[in-house]
Amino acid sequence: MSIRAFIDEHYRHFNAGELAAASRSLTDFLSQGGKVFVTLAGAMSTAEIGRSLAPMIRAGHVAGISCTGANLEEDVFNLVAHTSYVRIQNWRDLSPNDEEDLLSRHLNRVTDTCIPEEEAFRRIERHIVGLWRKANEEKTPQLPHEFFYQMLLSKVLEPVYEARPQDSWLLAAAQANLPLFVPGWEDSTLGNIFAAHCIESDLDASTVKNGIEYMIGLSQWYQEATSPLAFFQVGGGIAGDFPVCVVPMLNQDLERDVPLWSWFCQISESSASYGGYSGAPPNEKISWGKLAKETPKFVIESDATLVVPLMFAYVLDQ
Repeated sequence: MSIRAFIDEHYRHFNAGELAAASRSLTDFLSQGGKVFVTLAGAMSTAEIGRSLAPMIRAGHVAGISCTGANLEEDVFNLVAHTSYVRIQNWRDLSPNDEEDLLSRHLNRVTDTCIPEEEAFRRIERHIVGLWRKANEEKTPQLPHEFFYQMLLSKVLEPVYEARPQDSWLLAAAQANLPLFVPGWEDSTLGNIFAAHCIESDLDASTVKNGIEYMIGLSQWYQEATSPLAFFQVGGGIAGDFPVCVVPMLNQDLERDVPLWSWFCQISESSASYGGYSGAPPNEKISWGKLAKETPKFVIESDATLVVPLMFAYVLDQ
């Protein structure tokens, strides 16, 4: 039984039913010429979401991606240091002393997975810093992801790949020259490293373009889009908040006439009752001019590491 057939047969009610309905709706949307804009919050790259997302990119279903700086870099960390990652089986039982021991071993924990600093951060650092310095000297600033695309497409990292390259969503995105938006990139390991170089006056802060330039690029891209766009929000935070706002900015602030997002699905465990935007239901976005009342809307209150692979497998009919 394929995953699509399994979901159709067994996922009937509650979050399972919503997952099935959203999967069917997204599949229909894409079959009618639409494309999906994906936003990635949380530690989805460390969860190896590339195993599901990269095939979607290669199939031509993804129009663009908005992600946190952590998701941008952690996909590459996994690509070059996969065998050095450390799994923690009983991570809920860790004491402060256990955590301090991980720190002394240069293992940065993300729930049940530890990213090895030397094998991951440092292996990437010298290459990306070299690109920053070149851009700094030539006064050719680039966006954060453009440095990553350049590094991956140069194949300089290929000799040290430890994960299958076909499982890297960022490599698939680079090969497709996919539009990528990384708001708040400074809040990442390599963003911190770049800031440190700027503090030491080794690099100029303008060498890496900022979030306003990402918003300008996003607005140009959205206006030029030729396909209806589905908004697939994985988690909350800035990765989702940033791009969804481009529509009211264009329509209300610039008085342009652009269509609203044509389809919407949010996967989150956040609660709306606390006032956090990450848990805001889709209907709230109608009042902000982001979605229309007739826009297909889905909310799956579940773990995105479980839901996203199932939905993408459904679309690809695996």
